[in-house]
Amino acid sequence: MDRHDACYQQYIQILKEELRPAMGCTEPIAIAYAAAKARATLGAVPERLVVEVSGNIIKNVKSVVVPHTGGLRGIPAAAAAGAVAGDADAELEVLSRVTEEQIAAMGVFLKETPIEVRHADTGHIFDIMITALRGGDSAFVRIVDYHTNVVCVRRNDAVLLEREISEQQDDGLTDRGCLTVEGIVQFAECLDVEDVREVLERQIDYNMAIAREGLRNSYGANIGKTVLRGRENDINYQMRAWAAAASDARMNGCELPVVINSGSGNQGITASVPVIVYAREIGASHEELLRALAVSNLVTTHLKTGIGRLSAYCGAVSAGVGAGAGIAYLKGGRFEMIAHTIVNAVAVTSGIVCDGAKASCAAKIAAAVDAGLLGLAMYENGNQFFGGDGIVKKGVENTIATVGKLARFGMEQTDKEIIRLMMEC
Repeated sequence: MDRHDACYQQYIQILKEELRPAMGCTEPIAIAYAAAKARATLGAVPERLVVEVSGNIIKNVKSVVVPHTGGLRGIPAAAAAGAVAGDADAELEVLSRVTEEQIAAMGVFLKETPIEVRHADTGHIFDIMITALRGGDSAFVRIVDYHTNVVCVRRNDAVLLEREISEQQDDGLTDRGCLTVEGIVQFAECLDVEDVREVLERQIDYNMAIAREGLRNSYGANIGKTVLRGRENDINYQMRAWAAAASDARMNGCELPVVINSGSGNQGITASVPVIVYAREIGASHEELLRALAVSNLVTTHLKTGIGRLSAYCGAVSAGVGAGAGIAYLKGGRFEMIAHTIVNAVAVTSGIVCDGAKASCAAKIAAAVDAGLLGLAMYENGNQFFGGDGIVKKGVENTIATVGKLARFGMEQTDKEIIRLMMEC
């Protein structure tokens, strides 16, 4: 591969599409974005809201703090925040410029404005529909498949936007089918870092800032601090702890932005923070770090492509594998080492389920990073899992494809049961 290949340009575009800044957990932020767009379309603050969301949105919004709301949680809070104070033009940073007066207004809005939440069983794993009403006027906004994919906007009977909903998830984005582990390694080797400097340096700045905040102050269950306590000088624990601490903060109301991967801040954190921590520990050059981050982010995206944006399969698993691949690259490993790291790691943690966004995500991140490091250590010590060992297949691409089928199809009923159990309380 060289810089003039179409594949090279696709890989650059994928990184730019995936590594986007977001304020807070991305599912409540997507609700806030839809609500802000509905209010802008209506032309006034609504007197009533109807929020229809798929089960996975319910799962990922139920327990997480919505940033810039004064600690509010849940779907009504996310919708209220967007309707009162959201900047629809800012997309996933929709709540980044909220004032104290607006936070107070959100509380009043929640008390005085009817907000009806419905479970929308539309067949789409990711589906948000918001109807805003005031007087005799209404506005409707729908987002499907990924967080900024607005497919319908209506004001009263006038259709302002209508896009066909493709069966192909992430329609409109660069085709991820071009990704292979071998191609990712070749891309990193020939990469002109100027092509990705802006997106990767923003990921370093944002995600390390929130990790520092998570270690400095108390958030959620303080998983990062717990992992690090007594092991402050052990790089393996440092990598796990810094990543977990960033999630501690993010899941529990920290208002710092993160750079996401595959639609998830936790995945963006997990794919980047351990790699950054390790690069600084060994004194790697900045260019080496950027190349390793390209590997970790693209491996994460490659794994997530078959799985889908949301599922019963914990997204941190794929990002922990990506981190292991990025660290392998920093150690001088190329295709063989990275491929074995991936296969070994997914064989360990592919059973972790996603039961929504909340404090325990940080603990799953710590476990996922540990699996990535274990997969790498196995290879370094001449050990591996072989095709036929459980879900492991011969060849890294076959194993990745199998994991995608397991998560997307095999765990479909598991996902429904998780959602049912979560809605009981």
